[in-house]
Amino acid sequence: MSKHSALRRLSQTAMMLALLIVLGLLPAVPLGFIPVPLVLQNMGVMLAGSLLGARGGTTAITLLLFLVACGLPFLSGGRGGAAMFVGATAGYMYGWLFVPGLLRLLMGRKPRSWSYEWLVMILIGVLFVDAAGSIWLAMQAHMPLGAAFASNLVFIPGDILKATLVVAISRRLRRGVHQSWQ
Repeated sequence: MSKHSALRRLSQTAMMLALLIVLGLLPAVPLGFIPVPLVLQNMGVMLAGSLLGARGGTTAITLLLFLVACGLPFLSGGRGGAAMFVGATAGYMYGWLFVPGLLRLLMGRKPRSWSYEWLVMILIGVLFVDAAGSIWLAMQAHMPLGAAFASNLVFIPGDILKATLVVAISRRLRRGVHQSWQ
């Protein structure tokens, strides 16, 4: 890897980390009936996986979670600290770590059709993360697994909208970056 490409990769990862932080600073919308709010940060996680691939996306997300563990308030609603990794929403964060690798695994390196990318984004960025969050929520809140999964159904329409935006944005950015290097 040349110095130029290493610097470009580092810059892209840093910019994605900054985007993840900004999305986390936006206020969360509490639902009241479950301890998990509506957030935009998961959209940043999907973008990280889509734009940076497995290594860069996982690095950006890991750095975000490290900063949160150090106590910085970079999760939605200005939350941070080690307690976030054992609370009701921790399962979603653990799921985030797998999103870039799974996206790369299913999408590969070649461009795919819009509908294929969208389907993979729904499967990994929405359903996988919601499943990880539901399983953790069921354990933490001592609720039946079915009830935890059912409580997450409220997030599906918004998460599908976020996944749709991510596919549209990432396809446009990838095309723009490719054209700018020619």
